[in-house]
Amino acid sequence: MEPETLLAVSDVKVERGGRAILRDVSLDVQPGEWLGVIGPNGSGKTTLLRVMSGAMDGQGSVHLRGRPIGEWSARERAQTLTFVQQSSPLAFDFTVRELVLLGRAPHRGWLSSFSRDDYEIVEQVLADVGLEGFADRSIQSMSGGEVQRAFLAQALAQDADVLLLDEPTTHLDIHYQFRLLDAVREQVNRGKTAIAVVHDLECAARYADRLLLLSEGRPVAIGSPADVLTPERIDDVFGMEATVRKHSPLRIDYVAPRSAG
Repeated sequence: MEPETLLAVSDVKVERGGRAILRDVSLDVQPGEWLGVIGPNGSGKTTLLRVMSGAMDGQGSVHLRGRPIGEWSARERAQTLTFVQQSSPLAFDFTVRELVLLGRAPHRGWLSSFSRDDYEIVEQVLADVGLEGFADRSIQSMSGGEVQRAFLAQALAQDADVLLLDEPTTHLDIHYQFRLLDAVREQVNRGKTAIAVVHDLECAARYADRLLLLSEGRPVAIGSPADVLTPERIDDVFGMEATVRKHSPLRIDYVAPRSAG
């Protein structure tokens, strides 16, 4: 039996100011998989995530569980899908606990208070992203990397089926890059779906089940990391001669400039 399609993108096109940002993008995403979105700067990666989330309109269609994304109410979308952007400006200061608790709001009634379970979930996701002991800190007093982890904790607390992540490791040092990606991988292993723009090709290859490679707004390839990240394709799209070492027929564990390999 064919697996259920969780998110279906069909013939999506986006133009702004007479310039094509996305062209003819079609793909299906299944429950319980991690799709990595890669490509050079300006290739349309962030725009694609915004269209998938319903935050930006384009030509073509996006269906979430068989329904057009535009037919979902904001509350319904928030219960099913969460979007962590590269930077999320705040109009007000919050403590870390208050910010992460907002992820539980879609699961509460309009006038309902947060439950003991909500607070326990907050403590757990703060531990998952390495922010134990930060609950009472002001968000505005924190570094960029700490704020990024707080927004990921909020997304995990939201407990949505789909995680849309736009370069989630921005501002993070190498320790927290891998800790964050491990936390997302654990969510996927539990049945969640992740669609993540990943700047680092080696991280994308290590963590994603499939990769979508975009160039100039068009899909160049989609498939397993080993199928997508060939030396020839990396040279063609990124203009870099690379050494690629396969870990298995489907996965690779090493991508580096050829001069370093």
